[in-house]
Amino acid sequence: MKKGDKNMSIRKHDGIYLGVDVGSITTKAVAVDEDNQILAKVYLRNNGRPLEAIKEGLGRIKDQLTKSGEVRAVGCTGSARHLAAHLLGADVVKNEITAHAVAVIDFLPEARTVIEIGGQDSKIIILQEGVVVDFAMNTVCAAGTGSFLDQQAARLGISVADFGQLALQASGKARIAGRCTVFAETDMIHKQQAGFQMEEIVAGLCDALVKNYLNDVGRGKDLLSPVAFQGGVAANPGIRKAFEEELNLSVVVPPQYEVMGAIGAATLARRAGNARTRFKGFEIVQSPSFTRSSECDQCDNTCEVVELVVEDEVIACWGDRCGRFSEAIGATS
Repeated sequence: MKKGDKNMSIRKHDGIYLGVDVGSITTKAVAVDEDNQILAKVYLRNNGRPLEAIKEGLGRIKDQLTKSGEVRAVGCTGSARHLAAHLLGADVVKNEITAHAVAVIDFLPEARTVIEIGGQDSKIIILQEGVVVDFAMNTVCAAGTGSFLDQQAARLGISVADFGQLALQASGKARIAGRCTVFAETDMIHKQQAGFQMEEIVAGLCDALVKNYLNDVGRGKDLLSPVAFQGGVAANPGIRKAFEEELNLSVVVPPQYEVMGAIGAATLARRAGNARTRFKGFEIVQSPSFTRSSECDQCDNTCEVVELVVEDEVIACWGDRCGRFSEAIGATS
């Protein structure tokens, strides 16, 4: 590489775009450059403390960045996207469907079906020529999500990281009732007592999760190829194999499967082309912050109003239907 080429490479990274995806179980964050190439990424568990996870994730992103550059925009998504947006100063706030769709279209433009399974929710997105034409989400029952696998792996005394490989080693599958975690555990005990091998039980659990997903989230949907599989559960090759067998289709797992929502958020922030970012800087990770809630008694709605406090100052609030409090502070939409 010539000296001039090296300088050009550095300049290419001057513009940094952050994407943050805060879910019920995990927080994902990425930093991308002008060409949407990943400069840093983080995937960590919330452990019931999403505010701290957001700050920790941002700190890790900063530590991973080896190129100096200006953060030009920030995008947030996920179930706690508004919390992240208020804390960080987001320029774009989008729902998970939009963020995941944008990311997969950039990776696999011809994709027609997106399967996304996270810690406690799952979703399906149907695409037609790069446009979302249908979708569905499951946020009530966890039997078809990552937490289901976590619970059953713990019940079996195996690491969830080894779960998928064990499933691939099975010569057959134990039939597990996967519609409910309680029934699944009862069935697992019965299958163990009946002499089924561990590999067969694990393969049966993978099959049960896939059937539950397709019967619930995928009900009434026409799943067409190419199929992209993303979210934390996509790391499990046993689940991928079960999907391929059930659908009789090839399933593609993107290289950055676990942070696709964050990539989509960063992409949307970059495309917004805002002249000036609202990002509050990496220093926010050092600022004492917490949330508190109270019930408003000004009308019969009795809204639960949540306040975000940073350095003893209320910087945002939400939950009030009339906007009495949020509009006074200047809420992020």
